[in-house]
Amino acid sequence: MVSDWFRGVDGAGRRALVVGCGLGRDAEFVARLGFATTAFDMAPSAVDAARQRHAGSSVRYVQADLLDAPAEWRHAFDLVLESLTVQSLPLSMHGPAIAVVPRFVAPGGTLLVVAAGRDDSVPPGDRPPWPLLRSEIDAFAGDGVEPVRVEAISDPTAATGLRWRAEFRRP
Repeated sequence: MVSDWFRGVDGAGRRALVVGCGLGRDAEFVARLGFATTAFDMAPSAVDAARQRHAGSSVRYVQADLLDAPAEWRHAFDLVLESLTVQSLPLSMHGPAIAVVPRFVAPGGTLLVVAAGRDDSVPPGDRPPWPLLRSEIDAFAGDGVEPVRVEAISDPTAATGLRWRAEFRRP
């Protein structure tokens, strides 16, 4: 899902941020494309595990809170990857988290969002992940970031059978 979008992408000389990096799989993938990659997670245990799992990696793994991220990250990254993170947060945090993510995108930069999806007729469920609505995907177009393409992709591995892949760009 993520790798398809990256075909032919060369990150040399550009900076990337991976939101909610977990064990570092996406961060390592992005770094292999040549991006100077920073990856963060709120859980210190996830950051420690990513550092151990990828010892010697060029990725800068950082413990940080999405809703209180370092000020120097504002408009600082040529690529921001948000893959399956917001959907893991409680429903009440979706809006605030979605509002923050576009702030990391530098002028001329790209935001790529990948999430399980659901339509308005499907209830969110009582435990994570909470698949995102189209309106939530559209809300990533904030802070001057504009939508380029939003794709609803059939995915039998997703609980709802649907995944979003959305690309946004800051002019």
